[in-house]
Amino acid sequence: MTQIRIDRTPTPKSRPGPEAPLPFGKIFTDHMFLMNFDEDRGWHDPRVVPYAPFSLDPATCVLHYAQAIFDGMKAFRGEDDVVRLFRTDAHAARINRSCAQLCIPQLDEGLLQDSFHALVSTDLDWVPGRHGTALYLRPTVIATEAFLGVRPAKSYLYFVIASPVGAYYPEGLAPVKILATDTHVRAVRGGLGAAKTAGNYANSIFATEEAHKAGFTQVLWLDGVEHKYLEEVGTMNIMLRIDDEIITPPLAGTILAGITRDSVLTLMRDWGLRVSERQISITEVMQAAEDDRLKEMWGTGTAAVISPVGELGFHDRRVKINGGNTGDITQRLYDAVTALHYGRANDPHHWMHPVRTELARAA
Repeated sequence: MTQIRIDRTPTPKSRPGPEAPLPFGKIFTDHMFLMNFDEDRGWHDPRVVPYAPFSLDPATCVLHYAQAIFDGMKAFRGEDDVVRLFRTDAHAARINRSCAQLCIPQLDEGLLQDSFHALVSTDLDWVPGRHGTALYLRPTVIATEAFLGVRPAKSYLYFVIASPVGAYYPEGLAPVKILATDTHVRAVRGGLGAAKTAGNYANSIFATEEAHKAGFTQVLWLDGVEHKYLEEVGTMNIMLRIDDEIITPPLAGTILAGITRDSVLTLMRDWGLRVSERQISITEVMQAAEDDRLKEMWGTGTAAVISPVGELGFHDRRVKINGGNTGDITQRLYDAVTALHYGRANDPHHWMHPVRTELARAA
């Protein structure tokens, strides 16, 4: 195991109280994880240090050419007071897939997982304990070489920051409203749609703001070629039930391979439900809604976990789904996933990983 240096802050911050509101991504813990890459040394100097600003040269290439990737995962404090991380191996693998698409050097996946455990164990008291809360981790890689020119950088910084959070959407588990767009494009096959890279999210902002102005929470992206097949929501993979078939768009290089998506597909197949990963057009969805065959729709993602969709808009049409209420399968999935998160259920797939506190104790 690579030795991780841990430098504790001499001036810890005041932590939120047990009943304090936790707006998503606004509060950060005492420490962060850092590791550097240089062409002649590879990845080196893994360390946990006090949370602080970075100093970057104005010519740092990430600021100009967006060679940056990130991921997101959560640590949960169970009812037994054990803190667990969700599917760290899958997140580490996805980080490397994103790195590969942006020509960023691969990281050792065991060390990536150690970085999550080291930071959480150092800031263990920051993990909230209320149901619906978690410690959100944001592992990120940015190109740090100072130069102007379009090529892969020769130096990088990997860092992880942590934030105690509540619900991602203001609605919480209440159904959200989403707007399908065929005038804006998130990704096309052969592009970066399957990578969790900064540029994809910058590209989504304009359409999302238009959706907000129209009274919707998020954008439902359609494919970038024919502008008719469902792909994903801005912060979630999308799923729906028409009659007794559960449908989600396939992984074909244009949408993110969500860890929560994979988890709920596994659970539903375990339950014997009819699950299809196939293309489905917005026309088919809207017609199913008019025929009262669209029984429920929901999003899946690390930030939102399971988010019911109560209303879908497309052009000048708006349809209620399940009367604007949370559907039975949506609720069952939320209950099953959160039971795993908080240690209330058996974990047959070994998705939950108790935080290895010895990493912090050994420092």
